[in-house]
Amino acid sequence: MTKFTPQNARELAFASLERVRKTKAYSNLQVDETLRRHELKPADQRLVTTIVYGTLQHQLTLEYWLKSLTPGKQLDPWVETLLLTAFYQYNYLDRVPNWAVTDETIKIAKRRGNPGIRKFVTGVLHSALRKGVPDFSTIKPIAKRLSIEASVPQWLVEKFIEENGVQTTKKILQAINEPAHVSIRVNTKKSSLETVKQQLLDEGIETAESQVAVNALVVTSGNIVNSPLLKDGVITIQDESAMLAVESMDLHPQFKVLDACAAPGGKTVQIAEQLSSDQGGKVVALDIHQHKVRLIEKNAQRMGVEGVVKPIALDARKVNDKFADEEFDRILVDAPCSGMGLLRRKPEIRYTKTAHDSQQLHQIQLAILNAVAPKLKKGGIIIFSTCTILTEENEHTVQEFLQAHPDFTLERTVTKRALKDDRDSATLTILPSDYGSDGFFISCLKRNL
Repeated sequence: MTKFTPQNARELAFASLERVRKTKAYSNLQVDETLRRHELKPADQRLVTTIVYGTLQHQLTLEYWLKSLTPGKQLDPWVETLLLTAFYQYNYLDRVPNWAVTDETIKIAKRRGNPGIRKFVTGVLHSALRKGVPDFSTIKPIAKRLSIEASVPQWLVEKFIEENGVQTTKKILQAINEPAHVSIRVNTKKSSLETVKQQLLDEGIETAESQVAVNALVVTSGNIVNSPLLKDGVITIQDESAMLAVESMDLHPQFKVLDACAAPGGKTVQIAEQLSSDQGGKVVALDIHQHKVRLIEKNAQRMGVEGVVKPIALDARKVNDKFADEEFDRILVDAPCSGMGLLRRKPEIRYTKTAHDSQQLHQIQLAILNAVAPKLKKGGIIIFSTCTILTEENEHTVQEFLQAHPDFTLERTVTKRALKDDRDSATLTILPSDYGSDGFFISCLKRNL
């Protein structure tokens, strides 16, 4: 096999995807690194991003199609990855002509492999175009069919059906395979929603007001990454659902707040914007890793709230080593979780997580809650939130905590826009299919007086 050096957008997409699949690298970090290292036109940057995320997103579907065309064959991993990228482009990219996909894929096979591999890849591609995709309707049971159709592992589909029913599960699966919105939160210390909206429009960036969170805008056209407002901390990129945890904290300027699992600091600075150093307000932001603590510091500086933010490198389960009991008015535990609410943004999560991971994370979440609970003042509130939609990491964690802590009561989670106000539960679960935002869970645990 000859040394392969990617030279164009499709080759870079293939090389990036191969690395993600081989080393389990995070797709967003790998794509960002690829785009940083290579000077590409905006259209080529979009093509690289689309092929990597799209192929990952539809991986199980694409593998099903590939196996139907290569029955019984054991393919080299890189050949499989290359063919999956081609199948993705054939079936999901309407504006890309099939002949261009075929030509580029064969060229990559020739440069990366040998004449035999080139011939094999050529045959598979021509067969795929001639036969089309197989029918899913005969696949049984329904969980298996939905798994292949939506490219979500069967165990996870079964879990979604068990917890939400078939119809809601279909909506969730459809939503997580749609493009993710980019949303921003306005730093109210520096500007206002209307001012920012007009400034972005002047930059050629169109936005719509969020229907989920206050002080938030959804980007409908334009590239927000290059806006000077982002660099100057007037805005920050944050998902609408993720903003709700802090919204529900009922903060006051003089409060002392603990952000127990803070990095990279998005919610820390959101908290800080509502605190006043003159009135003694402060948010202590913890992360177990020192390099992530530096991310929190940088975030606070960019947003202009470093005066009320105190980042500390500390495992949240060891808060007893550092803080006195009843020291905080509010505590945010945005806990480690499986991230199943982020499948739209991080498609590889669906393939790497297992049911066992949820069980382990449930125990870690409980350990953190048990550790921080004594540090909350009587009458204070712990907001426990996750970016997953699995019951074991959400409601089960809350109920087990309450059983062990009779001095706490589950209060109803309230948001500024009164989201899902007709729900029966006190906790709030935002599904990816509800508003087109990330999946998220929020609970409000009040310590009795």
